[in-house]
Amino acid sequence: MAAAALRPHLALLSGGGGIPNPALRTLSIVSPLLLHIRSNRHRGILRSNASSSPPSPPPSPEKEAVPTAESCVNLGLELFSKGRVRDALEQFDNALELDPNTIEAQAALYNKACCHAYREESKKAADCLKTALRDYNLKFGTILNDPDMAPFRASPEFKELQEEALRGGEDIGSGFRRDLKLISEVQAPFRGVRRFFYVAFIAAAGISTFFTIPRLILAVQGGDGAPDFLETAGNAAINIGGIVVLVALFLWENKKEEQQITNISRNETLSRLPVRLSTNRITELVQLRDITRPVILAGSKASVTQAMQRAERYRTELLKRGVLLIPVIFGALQKAQIKPKGFGTTRSAASAPSIGGDFEKRTESIAAKSRLRAEVRFKADIVSPEQWESWIRDQQESEGVTPGEDVYIILRLDGRVRRSGRGMPNWNGILQELPRLEDLLSKLER
Repeated sequence: MAAAALRPHLALLSGGGGIPNPALRTLSIVSPLLLHIRSNRHRGILRSNASSSPPSPPPSPEKEAVPTAESCVNLGLELFSKGRVRDALEQFDNALELDPNTIEAQAALYNKACCHAYREESKKAADCLKTALRDYNLKFGTILNDPDMAPFRASPEFKELQEEALRGGEDIGSGFRRDLKLISEVQAPFRGVRRFFYVAFIAAAGISTFFTIPRLILAVQGGDGAPDFLETAGNAAINIGGIVVLVALFLWENKKEEQQITNISRNETLSRLPVRLSTNRITELVQLRDITRPVILAGSKASVTQAMQRAERYRTELLKRGVLLIPVIFGALQKAQIKPKGFGTTRSAASAPSIGGDFEKRTESIAAKSRLRAEVRFKADIVSPEQWESWIRDQQESEGVTPGEDVYIILRLDGRVRRSGRGMPNWNGILQELPRLEDLLSKLER
């Protein structure tokens, strides 16, 4: 229940409903007019929000000729959606020179970063994003969720930006860090209580040591009325030893929290990796939650091909367990060109809304989920291979595996990593390890 309550506030969480749809996310970032124009851009129609009000007269030619920051951003978005990236960059630069307000400047900087990401100019994209994060309250989760940022997320500059955000710096990472800590507290609810007691006991031992040290000095000096040396020294040793042990436990808890936060961030990055289904539909792993158990096979072409061939012998049983094979051949795939869409566009498959959402929307989402389940077959191809390889190498480093070595990674139904190993998997062992989906549902119903 605590995790469900936190999801609406998290910019990144591994849950399918934890990350808002980009079209909804834009509400807090883009002005109403900007959002309104984007939502109707593909239809070429602009409608008034109040249908009962009479239509406003068209502006005069003199007013139309005067550009504003808002009009430049909208024009840039339109050019960007048509693939005219260079012209879009000029419009976003013009918007930044026309005394924009906070919302307009944020939109101009972010979409300018999208243009640079599309042109694989990662350094320039990072500079724009740092300014938007630091000065205009851009949410870091936006960068994680936008498909236009896929090329940038595969670059070293994104990794540096993410590490800075994970550290919780005041410039770009305070909100991102806070959200991750909330998720970490839900997963380890008693860590805060333990740290509180560690601090309390450290303080108590410190106060006791403060009064014990003078007595120890008197015991060493000796004389009439001096306390017993052995007793005083034993008390001081107990206090000091307790402080050392408690400080070590406190630091260990902090280290565990950092590792957990890193894993949460890595799981969120994994959930946003795109795949192409057998029907040629492109979707993200987050959309496949509760439908499949993805098994990632990463390594050389010979190893992955051999593992796929062996899996064909168990195809029927693996399908009953919801297994979806995702082969990743290091260095063998060309980059997939993604058509730019602009900030605030919708995705191919919508995540299921919360229980409290509108009934019709939930019905549409369930129907979309059913269609997606029908499209999932035995194998899916990766999209944006650089992004996939970057995530796998990070995962290998975290597990102490040499980057580039053959590995397999089995995911849970909820999208988290179930387990991983060197080499290619033993399919007999996987069949024994994973229960059939129908058996799992039967247990849940009981």
